[in-house]
Amino acid sequence: MVSRSYTNLLDLASGNFPAMGQPRERKQLPRVMTVPGVISELDDDAVSDVPSSVVQDRMIIVANQLPVKAKRRPDNKGWSFSWDEDSLLLHLKDGLPEDMEVLYVGSLRADVDLSEQDDVSQVLLDRFNCVPAFLPPDILSKFYHGFCKQHLWPLFHYMLPFSGNHGGRFDRSLWEAYVAANKIFSHKVIEVINPEEDYVWIHDYHLMVLPTFLRRRFNALRMGFFLHCPFPSSEIYRTLPVREEILKALLNSDLIGFHTFDYARHFLSCCSRMLGLEYQSKRGYIGMEYYGRTVGIKIMPVGIHMGQIESVLKLADKEWRVGELKQQFEGKTVLLGVDDMDIFKGVNLKLLAMEQLLKQHQKWQGRAVLVQITNPARGRGSDLEELQAEIQESCRRINETFGRPGYEPVVFIDRPVSLSEKAAYFTIAECVVVAAVRDGMNLTPYEYVVCRQGVSGSESGAESSGPKKSMLVVSEFIGCSPSLSGAIRVNPWNIEATAEAMNEAISIADSEKQLRHEKHYRYVSTHDVAYWSRSFYQDMERTCKDHFIRRCWGIGLSFGFRVVALDPNFKKLNIDHIESAYIKSKKRAILLDYDGTVMPQTSINKTPSSEVISMINTLCSDVKNTVFVVSGRGRDSLGKWLDPCKKLGIASEHGYFMRWSADDDWENCGQSSDFGWIQIAEPVMKLYTEATDGSSIETKESALVWHHRDADPGFGAAQAKEMLDHLESVLANEPVAVKSGQFIVEVKPQGISKGSVAEKIFTTMAESGRQADFVLCIGDDRSDEDMFESIDNAIASGILNSSKSVFACTVGQKPSKAKYYLDDTADVINMLEILAEASDPSPSAGNSP
Repeated sequence: MVSRSYTNLLDLASGNFPAMGQPRERKQLPRVMTVPGVISELDDDAVSDVPSSVVQDRMIIVANQLPVKAKRRPDNKGWSFSWDEDSLLLHLKDGLPEDMEVLYVGSLRADVDLSEQDDVSQVLLDRFNCVPAFLPPDILSKFYHGFCKQHLWPLFHYMLPFSGNHGGRFDRSLWEAYVAANKIFSHKVIEVINPEEDYVWIHDYHLMVLPTFLRRRFNALRMGFFLHCPFPSSEIYRTLPVREEILKALLNSDLIGFHTFDYARHFLSCCSRMLGLEYQSKRGYIGMEYYGRTVGIKIMPVGIHMGQIESVLKLADKEWRVGELKQQFEGKTVLLGVDDMDIFKGVNLKLLAMEQLLKQHQKWQGRAVLVQITNPARGRGSDLEELQAEIQESCRRINETFGRPGYEPVVFIDRPVSLSEKAAYFTIAECVVVAAVRDGMNLTPYEYVVCRQGVSGSESGAESSGPKKSMLVVSEFIGCSPSLSGAIRVNPWNIEATAEAMNEAISIADSEKQLRHEKHYRYVSTHDVAYWSRSFYQDMERTCKDHFIRRCWGIGLSFGFRVVALDPNFKKLNIDHIESAYIKSKKRAILLDYDGTVMPQTSINKTPSSEVISMINTLCSDVKNTVFVVSGRGRDSLGKWLDPCKKLGIASEHGYFMRWSADDDWENCGQSSDFGWIQIAEPVMKLYTEATDGSSIETKESALVWHHRDADPGFGAAQAKEMLDHLESVLANEPVAVKSGQFIVEVKPQGISKGSVAEKIFTTMAESGRQADFVLCIGDDRSDEDMFESIDNAIASGILNSSKSVFACTVGQKPSKAKYYLDDTADVINMLEILAEASDPSPSAGNSP
């Protein structure tokens, strides 16, 4: 069933954007080619089929904004462009292979007239390797200032829209604009991409549904996504009306990156609670199986560009700004804050902490100065206006209370500050304070540490000749906090504790400041932006290495679209082929699972229909056939449901009990009949059942199963893991196996599996001179994989002949040890009915051991 909150992708693809204007038609940007050629006008989803003359990997970096500055020429005729040296996207190429071409796709920070867009596009492509995406004004406003800044940005920073005035209620027209903008970006990528040679790296929350558009067009595309802001806890994220659409879109990436483990953990929790997906950690890498694809999870905080900071420091020296500031604050201890004007940066909390510091520690009155640099606001709204007024009032109050001639305790700078001037302030500051209540990364502490280290041969640095030292007071709610182990971490909401931390930072011994600085500088200088991008690219390579040898196809509509990736040898069972092999064979073994194979999983009444009974009886009546139902169900249930099938073999409880026909007695296939272990295991399971709401115990004749499907996903999984360890410990000396499965923990006798049942059937047939020359084995879940594996083992040991017809078949398109699949139980029944029609019923037929 498709969620009502889905926006119909097909409508959007055809340009049907409800409640918004249509984008105007214009000529398409010519596609980038590596061989000479002419490309005619192409439709939106066209892609060049001209082969590349040189096979070379290329990185296409997609972000909301290009790393380019655009300015109108003074004569108002045309544009001038230059690289934006502050852009992270520009510097990340330093970590990519030297011979890798980098192409940028994004929007400009300038309003380019429609008549100029083609010329601007060509200039940017030729000179900067940039492909601009021009958004129509109505879409741009609703996309950026609407959905991105009113919905995603507050929500991802833990701000819920409790009222229309704070955070903003969900507006579907804004979501539709977000989807429309992402589609425009996808067109620009499609125009220039070579899907078999290029990598695509998408950046940040503005483009979270872009992976679906690209994956829908290129199933095997190598694609990564990095989120530069926090990812909220599932309790916050699940309030978003389009929560599943965004999760599923992100999962169309091959690698998803986060700054910290907390952000990744929240994302994984959302996937578990909302989509039922579980992750695995293998050899240090985290991955989630998603329809046969492994989606990698990357945890790596971004760094700074060392070369840029060092060149800025030299510039600050040349401008004499460092010397001026040292003279201005001579005899003072400078604490520094550098933040955006944003409600989440905690600027006023920092000012209140400074006020508390001066009250509690009067020795700092007249000596300590907080310089607060506030970058211009990127967003807009009443919240920001209230914040600005509050900050200005706090500054006025503190300066009136504690100021004196020649001393101003708070220096508030609310104008654009150049990089060189900012570096000069870093150089003279004794301590940097970051009090953000929520921030994705925040590189200010990194920049400060490098500036305090200075550049050899310059006047910058804490002291040009002496040992370098620095101190940091950072909020525990920012992404860089875990990386800065020498910083004093604070809860910025606790004003008193933050004030004490600031006092400690400027009072601590110089030797301690020096040690902390050295520790931080070692980390910051080695974990720079190139290190980050190199690590992400290497993980993309590793995650995507099997892309072009696997069979992929897309299924699903709208944002339910996903790609199924399977082994190239895995294919749908051809009915004509199996029927032909069936007719030619003389001795056949047919092994069928019950639930999910001949009986739909969703069916409440598990009694088979008269048609299924008749079909099974027809198969059993052929003297050439040995037919078994192999199930985890109890023997009483199976015996009752399949009672009309007198010649059918049944293996129940995964093979603990087995009979060759209704006339035979049940065999106990267990290695031991000692069930004393139940007295040990059952109390343990009861203990966890009482403590885990929604869990239950199923008691079988040979096994105990603890179910937690209806429990809280996170708590149930944690309890299952704990129980598994507990049971393995107390049952270490018992003849049982403790296994975890999908929402279960099972204790059963050792040596019991569907694989052992299959092996016994094949062996018995071979020993009686009836070696199977046709094997059909069908199942749908993890326990059936043992049967598929046993077929390979039987062939290897000679029990089965590898040249004979062997059909191991799973139900559903999913990774499996089987070589064939059928889509569902209806397909299974249809195939079995065709085989039944081709059978030769004989009154003397039936299974015989």
